[in-house]
Amino acid sequence: MSEVAAAPIGYLDLLARGRLPADLRIAYGADPLQFGELWLPQGGGPHPVVVLIHGGCWRADLPGLELMDYAAADLRAAGKAVWNIEYRRIGHAGGGYPGTFLDVADGVDHLRALAGPHHLDLDRVVVSGHSAGGHLAIWALGRPRLARTSPLHGAKPLKLRGAVALAGIIDLEAYHADGPDACGGPGTIDALVDAPGRLGDVYADTSPPRLLPLGAHQVIVSGDLDPIVPSRFGQAYGAAATKAGDPATVIDLPASGHFELIDPTAAAWTRIRAELDALLD
Repeated sequence: MSEVAAAPIGYLDLLARGRLPADLRIAYGADPLQFGELWLPQGGGPHPVVVLIHGGCWRADLPGLELMDYAAADLRAAGKAVWNIEYRRIGHAGGGYPGTFLDVADGVDHLRALAGPHHLDLDRVVVSGHSAGGHLAIWALGRPRLARTSPLHGAKPLKLRGAVALAGIIDLEAYHADGPDACGGPGTIDALVDAPGRLGDVYADTSPPRLLPLGAHQVIVSGDLDPIVPSRFGQAYGAAATKAGDPATVIDLPASGHFELIDPTAAAWTRIRAELDALLD
């Protein structure tokens, strides 16, 4: 009799497990949600850094940065510093456009203030995000491509070596048109990118395909059993990035759902950590 494949886990399965604590919680802005948690490995450094950005459909009613604690603990044990950032989301005061994007930008750039006291190597920084956070990770990589007229433009974004999107909802326009309703359907995308009085193309400074080429390596990881962000979205974005001239690696992991990609006990994680290692080497 053949074995029955295990069903993909959900976020409640993940959060039911015990979690190790971060080393420090540090504010990067004045709002209570503008903070990150710093995970520091043993040794004197300078430490390579992985910035983690959690998912949850960009929505305030779903879990936050605690979703990434398991990955953060594993990366810390493997000798990486981890900066796991929280940000204002849809339903929070100031969330959506432009606040969600500005929070991610400020959170990433705050590594400059943390580098000296915590022995971080700013020449070896990569960003990785899951689901909605995968979109924000690729967007953060593309910040130097933002038009100066955009409210999201920053003068000197921190240089990143690359990004690893884990089940990322990278192409907002495509997901709005043809994505599953798991995140709340097109209305969630509208709430993220639109704002009162906003005119013009709402995807021009929010959706990474509009910013291509980003000029850095992107790793696009999907699970073949993912019902929330089916792998066709990652494949399509990876093809667009490659066509634009970016180095892009597209990975479709077998027997993996949505949350296996942030579960260090899952088989998928071995490949994901190897990709992060390669970007940091």
